[in-house]
Amino acid sequence: MEKRILIADDHQIFREGLKSLLDKNSGLMVAGEAKNGFEAVKLTQELQPDLVIMDITMPDLNGIDASRRILQEFPDCKIIALSMHSDKRFVIELLKVGVKGYVLKDSAFEELHLAIRNVFKNQTYLSPAITEIVVREFIGQKNEPVEKSVFMVLTAREREILQLLAEGKATKEIAARLSICAKTVETHRKQIMDKLQIHSVAELTKYAIREGLTSF
Repeated sequence: MEKRILIADDHQIFREGLKSLLDKNSGLMVAGEAKNGFEAVKLTQELQPDLVIMDITMPDLNGIDASRRILQEFPDCKIIALSMHSDKRFVIELLKVGVKGYVLKDSAFEELHLAIRNVFKNQTYLSPAITEIVVREFIGQKNEPVEKSVFMVLTAREREILQLLAEGKATKEIAARLSICAKTVETHRKQIMDKLQIHSVAELTKYAIREGLTSF
């Protein structure tokens, strides 16, 4: 039986190229494509794929929080992060979420195919550069002070709102997207600013970009 795959990436050319490569492999079929994190969650609910290949930095909802949502609802779904980012904050957070693979975009397709095979055997696959980051984090740097990332400081809802604010969405747009009232959005924004000690949307945007929530 073919394994059904969902590709989540905000670049259409990349999605099309990856689909073409995957469809050439027997036993694999691309069942859907998502251009942002919200679509990835929605299509996973609709299609229930066996595997999601997930970019990290996407508009509307980043790949880390999209992965968290998916695995909360579909714990048996496999997720492989496919990203150009090797920042340890992303790597560690994705592993905490339950992602089973992490492959860098500059890798050859054969490495992604190997990751897919390993993940379907219930094994974890990390690109060599990513493995080195994990080893340094858990063994070599135990005594270094921990730099708190956005994933440690803010709740999932606060991160969603921060990302949408940074991407220029108005309060009413955010409320509609998240199915909450505008007043709740304003309350969350105040809490975000208080936690981060940041008091302007411009500075919030800079922070969100620096932390990898958005590339806008």
